[in-house]
Amino acid sequence: MTNNTRSAELPIATLSGWLVLPLYLIVPVCLGLWGWKTQPGEVVGPLVIIPSVITLFILAFGFFIVEPNMARVLVLFGKYKGTNRTDGFHWTNPFMKKTKVSLRAFNMASKTIKVNDLLGNPIEVGAVVVWQVKDTAQATFDVDDYMHYVDVQIETAVRHMAKSHPYDDSSDDVASNEITLRGDSETVAEELTAELQKRLIRAGIHVIEARLTHLAYAQEIAAAMLQRQQASAVIAARRLIVDGAVGMVEHALDDLSKKHIVELDDDRRATMVGNLLVVLCSHSAPQPVLNTGTLYN
Repeated sequence: MTNNTRSAELPIATLSGWLVLPLYLIVPVCLGLWGWKTQPGEVVGPLVIIPSVITLFILAFGFFIVEPNMARVLVLFGKYKGTNRTDGFHWTNPFMKKTKVSLRAFNMASKTIKVNDLLGNPIEVGAVVVWQVKDTAQATFDVDDYMHYVDVQIETAVRHMAKSHPYDDSSDDVASNEITLRGDSETVAEELTAELQKRLIRAGIHVIEARLTHLAYAQEIAAAMLQRQQASAVIAARRLIVDGAVGMVEHALDDLSKKHIVELDDDRRATMVGNLLVVLCSHSAPQPVLNTGTLYN
C-alpha cells in the first residue's frame, strides 16, 4: 500500500468466544487426568503436558471482548485483516493484534486562540466539535494518532474561519451582505463543519456538528471597540429620536393648519418647531416659561 492510497475498513468474522471456551476448558481437564494416571518415571507424560500448557497459554490471547459502540481492528503480522464491530465475546487467531477503536461521539472543545479577522482586528475565538470515527482503518493506519490529528485540525479550521470573515458589520468596510462571525452564527457553524469535514476525511472522521463557543475582541482593543459600539448605539438612538420628533412636529403643524385653530406665519412656525424639537429631543424634563407679553415680546 503506497503512502497516497487511503485505507478502507473491511468487516471480518470471528468465532464466538462462548463456543470456543468449553473446548478450551476441556483440554486442561484431560491433561490433568492424563498426568494423574502417568506412572512415576515415565517421560512421555511431561513431554506432552508441557507443550500443551504452553499452547493453551498462547490460545488464551485469542479471546477478546467488543463493547457496544466499540470496534477491534485486527492485524496479523503487520497485515490488516479487518474490523470487528459486533459487540460480544469473541475468539480469533491469538497472534492477531486487536486494536480498540471507539465509535462513540466525541465532544472536543478547542482552546481559545487569538487571530486576526478579515479586517485585521485581533479577536479571541474558540469552538466545540462533535465527531466520531466512521472508518476504523483510516483512523488507525492513515494518521499517526487520530485524536491528536483531530485536535490540531480543529484549531487550524477555526483559524481559517476567523480569518475569512469580519467580526461584525460595525465597520464601513463591511458590505451589507457580508457574513460576519457575530451576526451569522448559523452560517458560520455550517461553514466550519464543512471545513472540518474536508480536513478530517483522511482520518475517517465524521463531523456531526461544529460551533463557535467563544467570540470576543482581543484584550488590547476590547475597550476601544466597546467605546465604538457605545457611540454607534448612541448615534442610532439619537437618530431615531430626531426622526420621531420631526414626525410629531409635522403632524402637529398639519393638524393646526387643517383645523384652523391658529394661523401661523413663518416666524411663528419656526419658533414652534424649535420649541417642540427642544422638548421632544431633550434628555431632561423641560422647564415651562410663562410669557406674560405678546408672542414677540
